[in-house]
Amino acid sequence: MNIVRKISVGPDYMKCMHYVVGQEVLGKSYTIDSIIQEDSSISIYIRRDDEIVKWKEFSSTMPVSIEFKIDF
Repeated sequence: MNIVRKISVGPDYMKCMHYVVGQEVLGKSYTIDSIIQEDSSISIYIRRDDEIVKWKEFSSTMPVSIEFKIDF
């Protein structure tokens, strides 16, 4: 299984939105907990304390660049 570390959403990599596991979002009240690549979409889950919620979902038609977590 590949673990996603970062996704970049948009047709132009330099101008697109970047989401990274561990990044603070929503006024620093939440942290990106995980990015899950599913069959036809990619979902971003965020965490605050012990609460994890699905925050964003991108369909397979949205241009994205995916960076996987690699441990050497």
